[in-house]
Formats: sequence, C-alpha cells, structure tokens
Amino acid sequence: MASMASLTKKQEAVRKFIADELAAARPCPTSREIAAHFKFASKNAADCHIKALIEKGVLMSEAGKSRSLSLVGAIKRSLLVEIPLFGSIPAGYGEDREQEPDGFVSVDITTIGFKPSRNTFALRVTGDSMIGKHICDGDIVILDHGGDPRNGEVVAALIDRKATLKTFVQKGGKRYLKAENPKYPNLIPSEDLMIQGVFKGLIRKA
Repeated sequence: MASMASLTKKQEAVRKFIADELAAARPCPTSREIAAHFKFASKNAADCHIKALIEKGVLMSEAGKSRSLSLVGAIKRSLLVEIPLFGSIPAGYGEDREQEPDGFVSVDITTIGFKPSRNTFALRVTGDSMIGKHICDGDIVILDHGGDPRNGEVVAALIDRKATLKTFVQKGGKRYLKAENPKYPNLIPSEDLMIQGVFKGLIRKA
C-alpha cells in the first residue's frame, strides 16, 4: 500500500524541482528560489506549497535550519511514477458524473506491487459501500482500463450511465455489481454495464 498522498499539479512540480536540485548535488532551494523558479508573486506561495508537501509526508524539514528540506524515504526517482487522478467515484449509490483530470498521484512502484501503464488511472473514493473490501471513504484507488474483470474483482463501472465502485459478479450469463456493505443493495443493470477500470491498488492517507 502506498502511503504518499495525492498531489496537485503544482505541488508535484515543486516536489520535482526540489528533487532535481538535490539529485544534481546542488543545495536545497530556498522558498525565494522556488518562488523565482515558478514566477510566483511572492515567497509566501512557495511556503504554502512546501507546507502542503510536508503535511502530505513528501518532504521533511529541520526546524531552525536553512536549506534543510529533504525528500521523505529517499525514493529513487527511477521508481517514482505519476498516475493521473480523475476526480472521485461514489462507493455508495451510483451517481451521474463526468471524470475530469484532477492532478496526479505520485507513487513508488515497489509499494503498489505492479508497474503502471498508460491505461492506469486513479480515483478518489466517496462513500462506504466497499468497507468489506477495506476500501474506505477518502481512499484513492488505482485502476487499469481496458481489461475484462474476473468474477469477484473490484471495478469502477458505469451502470445505466451512473458511476460507482463495486465488486463485479458474473453468474451464468448475468452480470451485476455487488456492494461490500449490507447497508447497500446490489446493482443489477436494467440497460447496460460498462467497466471503466479494474482495481489494482489502494492509497490511504495516514
């Protein structure tokens, strides 16, 4: 399970700039240098991004020391990948919604157990219908688009044009979506069931 929280595009850009400077054996950039690099109006904007990266467990800093920023975990850059985050998905009742890009999730492939492809994407979970599979409200699920799901796999799907995250079930010639919380009913399509992605991994913010 990956522990790194999702980053906005700008936070990821700041993280990468710091990582590149350290990898090149240059001193860690200061807030003013970060602000100058990104053409921020003031160093306060850089301070806000640095604070967010520290709170998300990506950076650490020693109090009272200048140029003391460092990357948490010393993850090798060759193992770090960015997975596009396409908004949220209900783990409850299906909802009408369109997926729109919402930044990226930076993860170390050794922590998620597989190598993401161009078909890999992430969604933020809302709701509690999948708690039986240990998928909770606020988690980020990593999925692969394009493969056919096996019976019992967790999927992101459009059922009668409503998006949801559920367990895929196929019995005989019938396909439906199973909730993993007794408070919610199973979802049986009246018109169509389209699989958008098959579950591959989970990110939970500490």
